[in-house]
Order: sequence, then C-alpha cells, then structure tokens
Amino acid sequence: MNAILVTGGAGYIGSHTCKALAHAGYLPVVYDNLVYGHDWAVKWGPLERGDLLDGARLAEVIARHRPVAAIHFAAYAYVGESVTDPAKYYGNNLGGTLSLLAALRAGGVERLVFSSTCATYGVPERFPIDERHPQRPVNPYGHTKHMIEQVLRDYGHAYGLRSIALRYFNAAGADPDGEIGEDHTPETHLIPLVLRAAQDPGAPVSIHGTDYPTPDGTCIRDYIHVADLADAHLRALAALEHGAATAAYNLGTGRGHSVREIVAAARRVTGRDIPIIEGPRRAGDPPELVADATLAGTELGWHPQYTDIATTIATAWQWFQKRTSSAPREDLAQQRPDLAQ
Repeated sequence: MNAILVTGGAGYIGSHTCKALAHAGYLPVVYDNLVYGHDWAVKWGPLERGDLLDGARLAEVIARHRPVAAIHFAAYAYVGESVTDPAKYYGNNLGGTLSLLAALRAGGVERLVFSSTCATYGVPERFPIDERHPQRPVNPYGHTKHMIEQVLRDYGHAYGLRSIALRYFNAAGADPDGEIGEDHTPETHLIPLVLRAAQDPGAPVSIHGTDYPTPDGTCIRDYIHVADLADAHLRALAALEHGAATAAYNLGTGRGHSVREIVAAARRVTGRDIPIIEGPRRAGDPPELVADATLAGTELGWHPQYTDIATTIATAWQWFQKRTSSAPREDLAQQRPDLAQ
C-alpha cells in the first residue's frame, strides 16, 4: 500500500481527503501539530505529531513511511489574524513549506498536491474567475499562498518536483456518512455559524454589509462541498502519478450564493428560524467570488457532485447536530458568530 504524507491531515479538508485516500487504496500518513487539527479526525492512517518547521522530525517520518507523494494542507488560515500578525503567517505558511520541501527533496519525494486558495486572486476584476485572472492578493494569508505557488514552480524547474496547486473557493459541508466534519475554534465560516444560530437563537448571524452591488445587497460566494474537494486531491495525485506537469486549478461549482440565500436555505433545511444582525461592510470583502473550474474538468476529469446548496447544508447540519450533542458547553461558547465570511 503506497503511503501519502498528508500535512494538516487532522484538519477539516485534510481529514476528508484522508478518508478518500484510504478508500482509494492509499495509506494516508497524517503529519499535524494539532494546533487547529483534531486527533479524533485521524481515522484512516497513522498520526505523526510534529511541526512543519521541525526538519528532523519531518525527515524521521518520511524515512519511516517512505511516502510516494505528499499533500500539503498545513497552514494558518485566518485572514484577519494574518493582517494583525503577519510574522506568524510568513513564518508558518511560507517558512514551514520551505522546511517541508527540503525534507521531501532529501527523502526522494517528487510529487506534491498543494492546498491553495482563491485568496491569491485578491479583489476580482471579472466573473467568473478562471486561472488566467491576475493574482493580486490583498492580505498576508493570500500572499503566503501565492508565494508558495511560485516556490513550487521554481522547485519544479530546478529540482524536478512536480506539483499541482488547488485554489479552493468556499469549502462547505461535511462527510455524507457523518464520520467527520467542520470544527474550528474560532469558527469563521458562514454555514456552520448559520447552523449554530439555528440551534441557539442567542447566537445570531452577523451579515457584514447589505449594500453590495448584488441582487440582495449581500456578498456572493461559491460554496464547494468538502467531499468534492477531497475528490479533486485524488485526481490531482493521479495526474502527477501519470506524469502531469506542475499546474494550478480552481475548485468551485461555478455558481454563487449570497449570504441571505444561505440563511434562507438553512432555514428550509433545519426547519428553524435563524436570527440575523445586519452590520456594515468589512474592509477587503469583495462583492462576489465565483469560480470558473472548467480547466479542472478538462485536465483532471473533476466535476463537483454536490451542486445543490441545500444538500451541502444538510450534510453540514447532520454533522453539526452530532458534534454539538457531544461537545462540552465551553467548546461551543468559543464559536464566534461575528466573524462569518
């Protein structure tokens, strides 16, 4: 059984990808410091606890498991925090990736799938956004991901490392089997915050901006199911195994939903009222972010299966109810409805 090193595999998208890897016959070896990940999410292979900046530990894990490729999720990903503490983000995201790449080179691992983001595009000039759109990130988080993409291109030319960067739009939903799902502290994603408000009317959802140039005045985002993201990583891995060159692909449904549409869909799915609070815009929030993922379909054979937003929300609701029924009250109190994106 071929091992795949999965950095950040105890996190939200990483854990779903590990499940997909195991079902495809791989052994996912999770490398995670558990700062934001969860040991309970590591179900399909060994957990190797360690930090990206610990080169000796990385070398030890690579020597023990001899992975044929790596999938790199590990990163700090809070946009606002990246603005107030950029050193943390450049040190971990960029510095950690350079440490990982050094360990992979020393260990003879020549294939990598990289978790990138639509934040590398910055404020969009046109819609939908395809891979030819200029990359002009507007925050340190986006800058680190953009820089890593350039590093990977340079490493490909110089050292023969072949990589595929996957630029996600808004990850959403949960494992359809209910085994794993989204669990962030603090929580910043809109759908879990909306579902929290459905369960707890004392935690209303804040809508940041109601005067955008969109049909209902609220921001529009492209929500892509986490199971579809996991499938894309497997397809990228297979492409590299068959000799694909270094490339980057958008991952999204190609359809956007406004904040108000998400709230309305969640009300239908849960059958509950969801209180909202309307507030001013946040700096840096583009009115609309919608992907053109045609290239991933053409070159990777990837097509999202979860294109109905109510179905995506329903999988998240199933997980949310399971998670909150067993979580300590103090854990739930740390969720932050004021941070919805």
